[in-house]
Amino acid sequence: MKGDTTVPKVFYAQPDGTERVVEAEVGDSVMRTAVRNGVPGILGQCGGSLSCATCHVFLDERHADDFPPVGEDEDDMLDVAATDREDNSRLSCQLVLAAGQEVRVTIPETQL
Repeated sequence: MKGDTTVPKVFYAQPDGTERVVEAEVGDSVMRTAVRNGVPGILGQCGGSLSCATCHVFLDERHADDFPPVGEDEDDMLDVAATDREDNSRLSCQLVLAAGQEVRVTIPETQL
């Protein structure tokens, strides 16, 4: 039996409450999807040289179990992000999308 081939979707909420829904590609990250679709507040120019203010998001808690836990490197990078860290803070570059997945994230106000 073939796996789920449904296109993943990312729901990007802005601090003002507006939301943009974007279809993604399987295997892309939340960050790559945002950059490809011009979603404000997320940049794809990191390479370790920028603070993680460029791809920090708040992951909707309903989706926390859909991704691996925060790793040591991500944990360190979140500690130096420009936005205050919260329990659901993640780096959008670390949230890789699977087929059929729907993910909701909020972009911190400081990134806009």
